[in-house]
Amino acid sequence: MISKIEKAIDTFSRGYNCAQAVFSTYAPSFGIDEAKALKISQGFGSGMGRLQEVCGAVTGAFMVIGAQNGSADLDNTPAKEDTYAQIKAFNTRFRERHGTILCRDLLGIDLNTEEGQQELWEKNLLSTVCARCVRDAAEIIEELDTQG
Repeated sequence: MISKIEKAIDTFSRGYNCAQAVFSTYAPSFGIDEAKALKISQGFGSGMGRLQEVCGAVTGAFMVIGAQNGSADLDNTPAKEDTYAQIKAFNTRFRERHGTILCRDLLGIDLNTEEGQQELWEKNLLSTVCARCVRDAAEIIEELDTQG
């Protein structure tokens, strides 16, 4: 059986963005079908719509943490606090591995320029930097799940 970490990497390698790869891997565990998860998370790739803000693998993981720990009940303060604590823990671990959670800093290029797009392919950044971010996001989710 393929691990969720490997499934996330496989989803990314098939052409889905980093947020889609992470969120769609875990979403079925929370009653969200894979196709719906791919739609929900599509706009979060490349640092949210190619804005190169928070890495899509990170936002995908944040959505997983919310689905796992969050509550729709406004009075469920413990669930909210637990979700925020898990987000902070994820953030700390991801930063320890990469130094940042910002797409622009992880890649070191501007995806909104022709030069940046060319560098993305020339330097094989999708297969190196982005794939590693997807893998690390899934690994950290697994670590948090086993400790929580």
